[in-house]
Amino acid sequence: MTDNYGREINYMRVSITDRCDLRCIYCMPEGCEKVSMAQILTYEEIERVCRAAAGLGISRIKITGGEPFVRLGCTGLIRSIKEITGIEEVTVTTNGQTLDKYIDELKDMGIDGINISLDTLDPEKYEQITGRGELAKTLRSLELSANSGIRTKVNCILQKGCNEDELFDLAGLAFKYGIDVRFIEEMPVGAGKLRAGISNDDVLKKLKERWPDLEPDESIHGNGPAVYYKRGGIPGAIGLISPIHGVFCAECNRIRLTSQGKIRPCLCYDTEIDIVPALAGTDAELEDALRKAILAKPESHCFNDKGFEGAESRLMSQIGG
Repeated sequence: MTDNYGREINYMRVSITDRCDLRCIYCMPEGCEKVSMAQILTYEEIERVCRAAAGLGISRIKITGGEPFVRLGCTGLIRSIKEITGIEEVTVTTNGQTLDKYIDELKDMGIDGINISLDTLDPEKYEQITGRGELAKTLRSLELSANSGIRTKVNCILQKGCNEDELFDLAGLAFKYGIDVRFIEEMPVGAGKLRAGISNDDVLKKLKERWPDLEPDESIHGNGPAVYYKRGGIPGAIGLISPIHGVFCAECNRIRLTSQGKIRPCLCYDTEIDIVPALAGTDAELEDALRKAILAKPESHCFNDKGFEGAESRLMSQIGG
């Protein structure tokens, strides 16, 4: 269906847990309050929401968290969602720490894509960023995913004074494995308020200096707003997702379902529509609740407004980012 501004909403990010089992500085810093299993949606409820969403024309689902694979039975849910009439694509975002255990099963069920979060190639820095993660595990998962034939992407957030010096090494993974590597401008949401982000305009300038043959790639890479670049006939592409310096709200096609059953029309604002009560009703009532949530989607975010301090204080892992 379309929202009040004529945008076709066909993509839903589904957070199945807000847990990472890593104290990541990007999503799970010390002091983050975890919710109990009793507070999050069951798999049956998530599947039912996805069926209702499909009835409204949402055809693409992203399974995320937190870290989705810390929740037992995650692959069974993915398989069930893949079988819903009207759902054309199901992908997953992961930190890759345990992905190697599920690659074969994901390939067997026909997963449409895997996004792996990776912000550094330095083992010590990786442990520092994630709290207790092991870089070798994520790199092993990345290699397995890339070699499996599953569409694989790397998501990276650059931070001043942290990993900006690794730009070329991280970008080079695209050409090493023939995959997409995307650099995402950090939004001033949750812990992102405390750090100075890097403009993708500056990132692109540096990339072109390093690889003068870098040229725009007009082919379709997925459902999101990334702008891609490639190098002649070399496999792999570099994507830039620029919510701050390249506002793409006019083309935004997504809503988000949090693990606790709230629909978030936009990451910028703290507006949420609780659909848990609708889950106790009929399918028509659930579909109507989703429809109202889509119609609550704002025309644009306000990150660039003068004096903006951030309407949302919770972490990305808690709001289905």
